[in-house]
Parts: sequence; C-alpha cells; structure tokens
Amino acid sequence: MSAAEVLGQLRRFLLVLSVLLFAGALIELWLVGHTEDRIQWLAFGLAGLGAIAAMAVIISPKQATVRILRVCMSLVMLGSLFGIYEHLAGNIAFEQEIQPDATTAQLISRGLEGGNPLLAPGILAVAAVLALSATYRHEIKK
Repeated sequence: MSAAEVLGQLRRFLLVLSVLLFAGALIELWLVGHTEDRIQWLAFGLAGLGAIAAMAVIISPKQATVRILRVCMSLVMLGSLFGIYEHLAGNIAFEQEIQPDATTAQLISRGLEGGNPLLAPGILAVAAVLALSATYRHEIKK
C-alpha cells in the first residue's frame, strides 16, 4: 500500500470519526432535552452542519467541498466556544440567585462546577478539529 493510499484512509477515518461525534452529539442533545430555549437549538444546527460538511467531503473530496468544510468547521468551533460561555454564564446566574451575597470568586468557582456541563459544548470543537485535520495539506481535485 502506497503512502498516498494510507493518507487517504487516514483522512477518511478522521472524517468518519468526526461525523460519528457530530451524530453522537445530536443524539445526546435530544436525549438530555437541550430544547428549552431557542439558543439551545443552535447546538443542533452546528452539529448537523458539521456532519453534513464532513459527509460531503467523504463523498466528494473536491476543492469546493473542502473549502466549505473548513468554513463550516470554523463556525462550529466558534459556536462551541459560545456554548461553553453560555453554560458558564447559566451556572453563574443560577448560583447568584441561590447566594446573592457570594463573592465573584465564589460565583466563578461554583459556575465552573455547576449543573450545565462546562465542557459538553467542547465535543463539537473536537469533532471540528478532527475534520479540519483530515484536510491538512489536502491535494484537492478540481
């Protein structure tokens, strides 16, 4: 097996793994009821967008699909950071209601430990990085 074939298999593996992570995130979001507010639906949209973009490159690894994937994964990573912020802000707001006299340090500490899992939105960023890694120095067919 040539180096190019091995690299192609590695690229497909990373893209398939990314799609599986996005699909798993969609399932988990649905199972935990991440549907209470409009803003929570953003995670569904980002996971769906990421899965579709990665599948497009698996099916047709052309210049246009690789460029679209790169843009989509950048959006997914930004959305993931926004999700982490939203989870932290929600935890801090909840703690502030419970203990209005808490210091800022106490609120931040409790916000990091709160009920909204702080790193859960990070799985979208991990999936995006895997997909982006699959396109590193990608020789693109026109």
